[in-house]
Amino acid sequence: MEIRNKIRIGVIGGASPDPKYRQIAYEVGQRIGEKGAILVCGGLGGVMEAAARGTKKGGGITIGILPGTSPKDANKYIDFPLATGMGYTRNSLVAMNADVLIAVDGQFGTLTEIAYGNIYGKKVIGIGTWDIQGVKNAETAEEAIDLALKDYFPLTS
Repeated sequence: MEIRNKIRIGVIGGASPDPKYRQIAYEVGQRIGEKGAILVCGGLGGVMEAAARGTKKGGGITIGILPGTSPKDANKYIDFPLATGMGYTRNSLVAMNADVLIAVDGQFGTLTEIAYGNIYGKKVIGIGTWDIQGVKNAETAEEAIDLALKDYFPLTS
């Protein structure tokens, strides 16, 4: 399957999560890579870095949509860093460029990405994040990926 035909899973979440959510983000990312999907994230630290590290461990491709003006700001696990110079406004682009979103932990920036995901009609899955309308809750990384990919199988490389 061509890269452009692969499902893009956005992982959104806190820049400073506690270790539990950092580990869950890593596990989500690893499953993204193993399933042959592409990770889309904000490209910086915390949940974003953990998910990107996991995706690389799983053999996947990572895209980081950065708030600043330099691609060099991306964490070292990002394959394609996209500098926007848009600050938090870039959250709209993260949501728009994912086929489905998985929110892990997070504060108000994550809330905006969840809102944009709902505005754009994306499926939004949450683990330990905002308990609001439009977010389907999952307990584990495995459950979140199963929900994310439910409508997209079969995936091939």
